[in-house]
Amino acid sequence: MEPLVTHSANDRAIKGNGTPEATWQNSGKLSSLPEIDPAILVPPGARAVIVSPHPDDEILGTGGLLAQLSDLGRKVLIIAVTDGTASHPDSPEWPTARLAATRPQETRDALQRLRMKHVALVRLHLPDGGGEAFESELAEALKVLFEPGDIVFGTWRFDGHPDHESVGRAVTTVAGALDLSFVEVPVWTWHWATPEDSRVPWSRARRIVLDAATLARKVYAVQAFRSQIEADNSTGRAPILPDHVIERLTRPYEVVLI
Repeated sequence: MEPLVTHSANDRAIKGNGTPEATWQNSGKLSSLPEIDPAILVPPGARAVIVSPHPDDEILGTGGLLAQLSDLGRKVLIIAVTDGTASHPDSPEWPTARLAATRPQETRDALQRLRMKHVALVRLHLPDGGGEAFESELAEALKVLFEPGDIVFGTWRFDGHPDHESVGRAVTTVAGALDLSFVEVPVWTWHWATPEDSRVPWSRARRIVLDAATLARKVYAVQAFRSQIEADNSTGRAPILPDHVIERLTRPYEVVLI
């Protein structure tokens, strides 16, 4: 259950540079969260299912966990909800057709950089930016793809990005109906929230600690998303994922809500 706090989309707006990583680190809030072992989170015999709103969310939110699960020999299914074709509106350098071809390939490259084994990938090709419009269609697809015993991961229902929140709601509904464990993953939360923010369900938050080698694999995988981390020369726009955003998502641990 979510805590009884007020959630307003305006309060979770993704604007400006957001909360600096130094603020998070100086608070000690995240480093004091209880740890959870991936081997316990996804027990032997269980399959991890990652529902990713856009190509890159699976790496940004759970790249370190994916590397650890691979090393443990766990089976992984990644469900790519959209192809991320709305990331560069009106860009001559990155038209929709190029993004549709490039962004899924970036995910494949990232998974290779993580040295993933036992991983399957399903693409749903739902409209990027569709949010609530694709929520029911996504739920119907998930009913077919989920299997008994799956441990499901998806973006938090209150993460701030409309697509992320729609994915979180759809997964919550389907996983609940099928009696599957759902682990929510904050991604954009670190941008709009603050260390003492009561809107974040801290009692559910756990740290997945990444050793130096695992973190290096994740950072290398993030670098595969060149369309997102490089500036758009044709429009003069900054990268979709500038350094200050990547810094918050490449800590030596990942945070999940259980």
